[in-house]
Amino acid sequence: MTAREALREAERRLAAAGLDTPRVDAELLVAHALGVSRTGLYADLDAPVEGVEPLLARREAREPLAYVLGEWGFRRLILKTDPRALVPRPETEVVVERALALLEDMPAPRVLDVGVGSGAIALALKDERADAHVTAVDVSPAALALARENAARLGLAVELRTGGLEAAAEGWDLVVSNPPYVETLDGLQPELRHEPAGALLGTGFHERIARVARTRILVLEAGDGQAGDVAAVLRAAGYRDVRITPDLAGVDRVVEGVR
Repeated sequence: MTAREALREAERRLAAAGLDTPRVDAELLVAHALGVSRTGLYADLDAPVEGVEPLLARREAREPLAYVLGEWGFRRLILKTDPRALVPRPETEVVVERALALLEDMPAPRVLDVGVGSGAIALALKDERADAHVTAVDVSPAALALARENAARLGLAVELRTGGLEAAAEGWDLVVSNPPYVETLDGLQPELRHEPAGALLGTGFHERIARVARTRILVLEAGDGQAGDVAAVLRAAGYRDVRITPDLAGVDRVVEGVR
């Protein structure tokens, strides 16, 4: 089968499976099988390609594309991705952006990431603020193992250890977290059912972190429609200059405060 034929077949099947972007996903799958970039795919569409079918079958079953490809971009990093942790998402890049802005005038800040997952937030902060002392915790041994693999691959020195939100009480310049905030998977994308439920499903984490944290700055990701409530939680916990920042889709996503 040529790349052109594989691309056509993959797009057809992914469209039938209900994907919103069947052409883009097809390009990425075929390019991955060929070992080239998405744009490099078009250099020779008549090139023979093998190994597309198992990748296509997984995506057709609505497994997240990042898991199928085994890696995903996050800010300046390429992270290893698999079901041990959530897929790094563009909206979480805004969390990193706000944390970096708040740390701009603070030399050698002490930063804690609660719920490190794949390592996306912690590693991006260390990558873009080399002088920061970044610590990250997670209650999942599997997620911590993935974060350690990503830290080693990228050569970024981040302290990774077992722990939950109680670590926020140790005293930090900035605490950041993308905690579980989904109440139910009903009505959401099928891809979410492939991701670790413990990192997705839960309520009350924003309030618990805000109450426990001993930090100068707190930055939290919130779910759709939740930012206003999270901002109120921060104000009630004594934070000032509380601010809400929308993500790239215009959804209020990041809540921050200082004290």
